[in-house]
Amino acid sequence: MLEISESDVLLSMRQDNTWWDNHHAPALADFSTKRAYFDNFKELCLNWNIKRSVILMGPRQVGKTVMLNQLIGELIDEGFPAESILFIGIDTPLYNGIHLEKLVKLFEKQTDHDPSGKRIVIFDEIQYLKDWEIHLKVLTDKLPNTRFIASGSAAAALKLKSQESGAGRFTDFFLPPLTFAEYLNFTELEDTLIQSKLIGENRVYTTNNIDKLNQEFINYINVGGYPEAVVNIDIRNNISLHLGRGIIDKVLLRDLPSLYGIRDIQELNRLFMTIAYHSGQEFSLENLSTSSGVAKNTINKYLEYLEAAFLITRVRRVDDSGKTFQRARQFKIYLTNPSMRAALFTPLKDGDNSLGAMVETAIFSQWFHGQDIKNIHYARWKTGRSEYEVDLVYLASSNLKPLWAVEIKWSNRHCKRPEELKGLIEFSKKNMSGTFEARATTKTVTTETRTDTILIDHIPSALQCYIIGKNVLKNKEEDSFS
Repeated sequence: MLEISESDVLLSMRQDNTWWDNHHAPALADFSTKRAYFDNFKELCLNWNIKRSVILMGPRQVGKTVMLNQLIGELIDEGFPAESILFIGIDTPLYNGIHLEKLVKLFEKQTDHDPSGKRIVIFDEIQYLKDWEIHLKVLTDKLPNTRFIASGSAAAALKLKSQESGAGRFTDFFLPPLTFAEYLNFTELEDTLIQSKLIGENRVYTTNNIDKLNQEFINYINVGGYPEAVVNIDIRNNISLHLGRGIIDKVLLRDLPSLYGIRDIQELNRLFMTIAYHSGQEFSLENLSTSSGVAKNTINKYLEYLEAAFLITRVRRVDDSGKTFQRARQFKIYLTNPSMRAALFTPLKDGDNSLGAMVETAIFSQWFHGQDIKNIHYARWKTGRSEYEVDLVYLASSNLKPLWAVEIKWSNRHCKRPEELKGLIEFSKKNMSGTFEARATTKTVTTETRTDTILIDHIPSALQCYIIGKNVLKNKEEDSFS
């Protein structure tokens, strides 16, 4: 059997770790701005008191590899020995099939550093190594002064293996797509468009230019979930070519088939395209089968794969009292990144019929950044001959009672006609308590209305999207909505 020579592997490692020779941070011309998650990630990685490896997970194109290189850059700038840092891209063909311990041994062979001293070893795209979690667990125990950091794009699959085999050895860190707040920071518009002040213990956010904020919100929906599209005008101007094909080629045609042994790739592709085009709508296995042409008995499996790649998320339905159904015949599906739709199809503009659904997708996607996501549902129920629906409902972790409900609109119509928000009003009547809040988003108006004793808070969708992303990042619990 022909084998790759050790000298070629060593040469590749040196080329991938240029700081061994020049002691300079890796060049990242387009990425001077760091993700809002960077400081927390760095603190976790450098906590030498906890003998654990860090698993950085998240979908493709959200900046995981860039953040790893920014970490390396800061470490070198702060005096961490450059020769004690290793970066390995596991998806590099030259490293195919080489065990992690062997890579570490080759690292020790390449640089003059103390193997028993503090080291940083990064394995990028680790999901491509079979049984990676077993090998990493052994190394974590064997080399307590080496901080291992592994990254990957199949978030759910990584998390499952991390929890099963790495209990007590691994700490998961999730990096989501850009929030709207991060997008405004990347474009240097946050301080211009957003004002904030403390009222009591709460920080309140407002804008003095809602039209400009809405313009940027639509830009965010089209390209803002991807850091590379935000900072690179060429990618931004042709997001379908540069990122849309990457989603299809790398995730649907390569990642998922290789991880799960999928044979009918085009079938999976058809299902995902159907979901992406109709993000935020209610689906059933029956209508998904009809619209995508995929057999019903395979759809659940494919949905799990798409969630594992962090392309979609399913949201469960509740009734008018917030109770879930024993048999989940219907469910909503959202893209995890609103910009995925423009990358796959065409960018949206104000007035397009599909914009309202993507406004809802953008707002919902902000919760992907925190633990609240598991508490968010949508409500639909019948009373007599009438059927009602509420876009989003939050159930408290403590007692599973509704804490708030929100209708997402890209219109100011309901500020003057709040009685038309029938589902929100009926749900609020059923669940009204001292802490329950009812909200409906608008296009430009901030106001309050009262209908049938129900107080409804109206706020522009763009501002609501900003507030949620900002608050979730601060790890606020049960009130990231406000």
